[in-house]
Amino acid sequence: MTDSFRREGEYPPPPAYPPAAPAPAPAAAAPRPRRPVALLAAVALAAALVGGGTAAAVEELLGQHGTGPGAFTGTNVSQSSSGTVAGVAEQVSPSVVRIDTRTGSGQGTGSGIVVTADGEIVTNNHVVAGASEIQVTMSDGKKYAAKTLGTDPAKDLALIKLQGASGLKPAHLGNSDNLRVGDQVVAIGSPDRLTGTVTSGIVSALNREVSVPKSEEQQLPQRRQGGDGWPFSFDGRQFNGDTGKDSTSYKAIQTDASLNPGNSGGALVNMNGEIVGMPSAIYSPSADSSSAGSVGLGFAIPVNTVKAELSSLRQGGTGGSGDNGPNSY
Repeated sequence: MTDSFRREGEYPPPPAYPPAAPAPAPAAAAPRPRRPVALLAAVALAAALVGGGTAAAVEELLGQHGTGPGAFTGTNVSQSSSGTVAGVAEQVSPSVVRIDTRTGSGQGTGSGIVVTADGEIVTNNHVVAGASEIQVTMSDGKKYAAKTLGTDPAKDLALIKLQGASGLKPAHLGNSDNLRVGDQVVAIGSPDRLTGTVTSGIVSALNREVSVPKSEEQQLPQRRQGGDGWPFSFDGRQFNGDTGKDSTSYKAIQTDASLNPGNSGGALVNMNGEIVGMPSAIYSPSADSSSAGSVGLGFAIPVNTVKAELSSLRQGGTGGSGDNGPNSY
């Protein structure tokens, strides 16, 4: 048997062609993109508009809890309620107080606005006119005795000072010249001694001319429990009594936010949390304004008038400081 025969007869016979090289291992699949960038942008916008709860739900849906390469690192969406009635109330309520007074003819209630951390409170003159004792209740229920620093009956403004106060939250006094008819506003005050009552509405009109009596003697006989039963006139009509011959007028902000007896001296606030006016008079179809509710016709002194008078009020104002002192209420 020859060698060639043996090669031909070998079993198994040698392959006709050299064996092919083994196939390379399949390439690793390219990582799948998590989500289109546009979708993430849209989701982020939606979450920012709706709030933090939506952001958490979106994160759960997209599985974006990882921190490795390609993970989406976000920030907590602010749940601020700025621009809402609730947000304004939360921000401003600590700066609005209830004012209870005792006079020779009875008791009265109004509201006031904190203007300094050490306890200066601006309010309506008719809230404190003739008061022998003044007690102020903060939004947290803390009470202070107060005395009058200055009054201006012609503008129906007064400044009082709390005794022993510190660390209070002053209100942010805005610019009433920027108001427009239709702007949303929030009223905060203490109608019928209900401290920190919040209502809302719009600016119904601007530059409404409201007349009030200048002298304290004209106001006192017609004041009633609640602090708003005092005379004023508008559009030639008398409300809550007779303003008398010795009266003064100011250009008021008209609002449909609910105002009731006790709101006088409180805050009319824009949606940025800035004081834009001080409620001072309400229209009531009832002859007895102390028992009547709001009918959506309220008037407020523009805050620019208030700001312009603060310096004078600190010096006693045109009406003087009165004779009330830091007596216990």
